[in-house]
Amino acid sequence: MDRVYRPQRHFYDLTRKYYLLGRDRLIAGLALQPGSTLIEVGCGTGRNLIAIARRYPEVRLYGLDASAAMLETADVKIRAAGFEDRILLRHGLAEELSSAAFGLESFDHVIFSYSLSMIPDWRGALAAGIRTLSQNGRWHVADFADLKGLGFLGRKLLRAWLKAFHVSPRVEFLTLLEGLSPERGELTLLAGRYAFVYRSAPSISGNLVPPPCGAPTTAFA
Repeated sequence: MDRVYRPQRHFYDLTRKYYLLGRDRLIAGLALQPGSTLIEVGCGTGRNLIAIARRYPEVRLYGLDASAAMLETADVKIRAAGFEDRILLRHGLAEELSSAAFGLESFDHVIFSYSLSMIPDWRGALAAGIRTLSQNGRWHVADFADLKGLGFLGRKLLRAWLKAFHVSPRVEFLTLLEGLSPERGELTLLAGRYAFVYRSAPSISGNLVPPPCGAPTTAFA
């Protein structure tokens, strides 16, 4: 991860704002209550955590990332924004996430913003995030959708470009989310099915992670 992001971290936020769409929609829809806790899994440069800290001044924020280099940049940006007392960062793998590592019993919210499409064991990462939630906790995801609205050529070109950055849209995950009843959460698809934003309902737990490829699809039953 550091080999990939050590050079990119200096211009990451500048370039990603043009195609990591839906992140601000996710943040606006969090509706965080004062005193609540939130962790971003795959927090990168801290861009989202800083935006959340500004929008919700009375919440406690945490970030986890597998890249030490990205966390170095995040720490600098968080200190420059004056939020070093409100945002705590940790280095580690998403699938090994533990609230105890942050000195907490659980989190009220966990978000994955364009990270599941980059995490090899994304099912394990999602499961770990859900396990850390409090009784009425919610999990939130913004990521690439299936791109079907972009046409054959547009979809093919974008997929090839994403692959060069080790990004794989989790189409099977989106399919499962689309099959959920509205009571389980809120799914929003962006134009062209370019990206999606999902917000679970409170207290949604259990086996919510899609099974390995080829296994029966019963995870969201």
